[in-house]
Amino acid sequence: MSLFKYIIFLVFFFLSGCWDRTEMNDIAFVTATALDLADNGNIMCYLQIAAPATSKGAVSGGGSSTNPNSYVIFAEGKTGNEVHQKLQKKSSHSLFYSHRSVVFISERLARHGTENLLDIFTHDPRNRLKAYIMVVKDGDGKNERKMESLLKEIPSEVAKELQLSGDDVAVTLRDFFISSDSEGVQPVVGLIEPEIDSNHAQRQIYRVAGAGVFKGYKLSGLLDVDEALAFMWVTDKLKYGRITANVPQSSGEVGMMLIHTKGKIITQTAKDSVQFKIKLEGQGSLVENTSSLDITDPDNMKRIKKALEDAAKKQVQDFLSKIQKKYQVDSVGFGQEVYKNSPDQWEALKDQWDTHFPEAEISIEVHLALNGAGMVHSSFYE
Repeated sequence: MSLFKYIIFLVFFFLSGCWDRTEMNDIAFVTATALDLADNGNIMCYLQIAAPATSKGAVSGGGSSTNPNSYVIFAEGKTGNEVHQKLQKKSSHSLFYSHRSVVFISERLARHGTENLLDIFTHDPRNRLKAYIMVVKDGDGKNERKMESLLKEIPSEVAKELQLSGDDVAVTLRDFFISSDSEGVQPVVGLIEPEIDSNHAQRQIYRVAGAGVFKGYKLSGLLDVDEALAFMWVTDKLKYGRITANVPQSSGEVGMMLIHTKGKIITQTAKDSVQFKIKLEGQGSLVENTSSLDITDPDNMKRIKKALEDAAKKQVQDFLSKIQKKYQVDSVGFGQEVYKNSPDQWEALKDQWDTHFPEAEISIEVHLALNGAGMVHSSFYE
């Protein structure tokens, strides 16, 4: 073969690998997904799609948007695969899911169960498991297209930042699936709640409102913001947080900003019983004092420290009471601690863990270190 023919062969060889490529202009980048349950039992799916820079605010597939950087398309069907096919037909571009950063699931769909629906995320390689998952609190449940409104109002990156704030529950699809299939622990995901904008009565705004407790793939119940913070602290995932307490025999409140926290679970096993001790540590500064106490007095600071520790302990106790007695779901992973520390005992307990966990004895120790009062001294109102 002559040198000229060889070069021509190489050119055609390398070019031949591009025959099935998809041009950027032919792709619709899905940035967020919202899933809801219709009254007839069908799945309602909304996709937030990034608007091309040349046509921001453009609408495709019958969608509309108040967010100029994206638009929303919608489809309804009996299965995830059917819904996907309908969504693709509504878009003139090929739907591309690898840039999706968040998946919203309505409370009513989560309570109904999500196993069959979420199955498509594990089998379709186009879905990215690093996307965050959040439950949307239903509220009055009267707005059938509330999830569409959510995607119109919230850019996906904003939702992502809400979950990465440091004191809110941030769970990816991958984390959710791992917890669902792990020994002795159940999934917990972030919760977002709609409320009326005080400046625009016809507009809803959204805020992080706690967490959703799952048992397998079905939502068991909700945690408020304080209970979610307790969950984060106990599971050693809290980056920072706030504690407020009333000091006995003193009017007003004191508040502390936690900037360093640590949570540890100690398992104590006997032949036919298991006990747990939760040890919580936290460091931070006093950021509020509406009490009558002079915090330059060391004795007053001891009283404040004790009040804050008691308040933190009660916050954790309230959280544990809810998951143990009300929901009866091991969201923390106490069973997983038994599995790691005493695998033989876990073998004997795991089949009855749903009945053992609500009766498990759990003690709590809280140790706080106040590094100073910053600019807070005596109460401003003195």
